[in-house]
Amino acid sequence: MSEHKILFTGTMGAGKTTAIAAISEVKPVSTDVHNTDTSVNKAMTTVGLDYGELTLDNGEKLRLYGTPGQQRFDFMWKILSRGALGLVILIDNSRPDPLADLDLYLDGFSELIAQAACVVSVGKTESHPLPDLDAFAQRMEAKGVLCPVLAADVRDKAQVLQLLDLLLVQLEFAS
Repeated sequence: MSEHKILFTGTMGAGKTTAIAAISEVKPVSTDVHNTDTSVNKAMTTVGLDYGELTLDNGEKLRLYGTPGQQRFDFMWKILSRGALGLVILIDNSRPDPLADLDLYLDGFSELIAQAACVVSVGKTESHPLPDLDAFAQRMEAKGVLCPVLAADVRDKAQVLQLLDLLLVQLEFAS
């Protein structure tokens, strides 16, 4: 049985823990602690990693890892990136500058993006429609990154599975 590592990243509150919990067939491991960052209205935040598992129809196992969102934990980004075949970047469109958030993760994971599949998911677009998906695609193109970008609600299992399907299709075409 093959195993593949998939990484979820994004800002605090973007939904990494939620996305993994939505699809994991095992009880997710979480390193959430009380949030002391008063600029974000969130009780708990991940400081180490999140972990879950998903078995595909063909028997292959996806090991799902979520990174801490705060840049001060970027040393964990590098550790968790090792061996990952795919990266899901979650963007919260209700934050003050979602395009700058995208830049942070495109730059922070540039080595992984150069060698792995990647998809960008923008959340909270119903209540915060701007910037639109085209703005995100243009920003990625300007940075030389070509990957799908779509709106998704990571609380919805089907939508999270769609993000993984997009990653897996990229891996199929790369091999």
